[in-house]
Amino acid sequence: MGKYIEMLRSDLRFEEGLHACMNCGVCTAICPAAEFYNYDPRLIINLIQNADDDTIEELLKSDTIWYCGQCMSCRTRCPRSNTAGYVVMALRKLSQTTGLFAESEKGRQQLAIKRVIGSNILNFGYCLIPESVVPEMHLEQGPVWNWIYENQDELYDRLGANFKKDGEGVLRKIDSQSLNEIKAIFEITGTKYYFDLIEKFSKEKAEKMGLAFDETTGCEYIGHIYSNTEKVHTK
Repeated sequence: MGKYIEMLRSDLRFEEGLHACMNCGVCTAICPAAEFYNYDPRLIINLIQNADDDTIEELLKSDTIWYCGQCMSCRTRCPRSNTAGYVVMALRKLSQTTGLFAESEKGRQQLAIKRVIGSNILNFGYCLIPESVVPEMHLEQGPVWNWIYENQDELYDRLGANFKKDGEGVLRKIDSQSLNEIKAIFEITGTKYYFDLIEKFSKEKAEKMGLAFDETTGCEYIGHIYSNTEKVHTK
């Protein structure tokens, strides 16, 4: 038995997600990601059932496991009560544990997600804050967003958002006690551990690629994984 399949079997999501697949393809038929990406949950389950280490390693290095949107539509239709989405979650965790996520374009983007969304949650208590959506990096937002970005203090006051201030409001300042509780949750659940792994393996990959790497979201490596692609990911 290969080492990767044993590591996957230690993940409860894998045990809950894969019982006895008969390759009917219903999961692929219902999967929204399969409509747009070169993604086939039926094939992933089939490859996993072969329990071949080389095959699983290729999956861990691939973009494929990052195409799933985790909608769990597969769970609602499988006649054998499998959940391909759970299996993909276990594969993603293993890819992060081994550092193999850094071998794919979509996998490398874990660092950007960690530094923006993850750091926002830890530092501000929100997944997204206005400062994260820099106009120069989000041209799809158009000129209206550029105006909002430049006038956000005045605008959010007019809307009653209580932006960065104590009290009530959707963008209010989160108190330090609540932020400490959030950080404790991240520590206890192991999320902080995986955040550190993402940083560690991303730094190693940046060095191999010859790209500058630091703790900011503006470093050369972040810019590269954010804006460069060498592959066609959609059909």
